[in-house]
Amino acid sequence: MADIARIGVIGAGQMGNGIAHVAAQAGITVVMLDVAQAALDKAQATIAKNMDRQVQKGTLQAADRDAALARISASTDHAAFGDCDLVIEAATENEALKTKILAALCPHLRADALIATNTSSIPITRLAAATDRPGRFVGMHFFNPVPLMKLVEVIRGLATEDATVQAVAGLATRMGKTVAYAADYPAFIVNRILLPMINEACFALQEGVGDVASIDTGMKLGCNHPMGPLELADFIGLDTCLSVLEVLHQGLGDPKYRPSPLLRKYVEAGWLGRKTGRGFYDHSVSPPKPTR
Repeated sequence: MADIARIGVIGAGQMGNGIAHVAAQAGITVVMLDVAQAALDKAQATIAKNMDRQVQKGTLQAADRDAALARISASTDHAAFGDCDLVIEAATENEALKTKILAALCPHLRADALIATNTSSIPITRLAAATDRPGRFVGMHFFNPVPLMKLVEVIRGLATEDATVQAVAGLATRMGKTVAYAADYPAFIVNRILLPMINEACFALQEGVGDVASIDTGMKLGCNHPMGPLELADFIGLDTCLSVLEVLHQGLGDPKYRPSPLLRKYVEAGWLGRKTGRGFYDHSVSPPKPTR
């Protein structure tokens, strides 16, 4: 399985289309799957637009763009995965949904096919148990936006075989990514460290220690971060931030991971950040305006 030539991607959203983009650009044939054809059409248009931008910047040749786009196909039928060497699940960060998707996927795969999940926090061992091949199941956590972010966390579940880890790490390297190997603990490495920082920023805002602009400016200029924690939370999605914090809190049982009530309140209001136009910033204006 070291030479992965054809992959499937489940989920045509921001992460799924980004994974398809970098895989196709690396010479790998990709089948994207989603329940809605409209989502697939939107994803293919997004990939084409992003590759066009690379051509304009001179980082991708027009001929290479055309060849990469030709490697991507789309389907709403799991049968399209029948000849895939690997399928990457990149659905919404919801364990019940992911478990359902993985169970439905397995009957359509070759016996030797690998499965990876792009989860940012959910235990790999638990997701693997929903499949018929825990040894061939692994975490492959990409970061957003996938074409620009260089890291992939490869997470081994309790039953994951060495050959699976090696094959998936090799694929990530072919995609131009650097691999960090993580153990199967809640939120792995990056989000284990990042989300408590974002959560603490939410508590600081909630308690009036500083307003949105002051907190973000403080971290950008005081710690040389490219984005402030509240700006970054809006970029990630406040619902995703809350979900990861809940996984950390429940999985480790430590009160230091308790999600900020203010963060929860924003999610309950539907203020999820950039994707809804409002979070800690109002994204309907340019530049975005702090909401507190």
